Amino acid sequence: MSVESQSGRARRDRGAPGASSRDEAGQRLTGLLTPIVGAVGFDLEELRVEPAGRRRLVRLVVDADEGVNLDDVAKISQAVSAALDESDVMGSAPYVLEVTSPGVDRPLTEPRHWRRAVGRLVRAPLGAGGEIEGRVVAADDEAVVIDVEGDQRRLGLDELGRGRMQVEFRRDGTGDED
Repeated sequence: MSVESQSGRARRDRGAPGASSRDEAGQRLTGLLTPIVGAVGFDLEELRVEPAGRRRLVRLVVDADEGVNLDDVAKISQAVSAALDESDVMGSAPYVLEVTSPGVDRPLTEPRHWRRAVGRLVRAPLGAGGEIEGRVVAADDEAVVIDVEGDQRRLGLDELGRGRMQVEFRRDGTGDED
């Protein structure tokens, strides 16, 4: 789900272009937008700025424990667009703002990602070798409980690699009976 805004033209950037100024600009942009996204109740999961013709594409991936809907995306887009227009962090070039939610292929790397995956089928490599596939039963800041065919295993986050949610078209017991 994403919504785009093409209203943005920020003030002229006073810094010279280059790798170090791009890194600094990225840090400034992240520093500006993280609290704005947080203030409306969401986590900024990813921020990318890419050239798009004469414009730049500013792509924000946001998420929350309750998920993200279109009204949320619109609210975030308005707040971010206003902040970008008021600051000089984007320079003078026009930009296209895209606010989107993460897809199911997003890796599960942070405790909040695992918490949001409760009830979902996941697969993750194990630090000791091999992998685990099962349904996330619970997750907190230190561990994840995964049900593997009726056997619940508690694994520390440091024991799990980058997990991935598995796509389920029809979970047992949740589909239509017809």
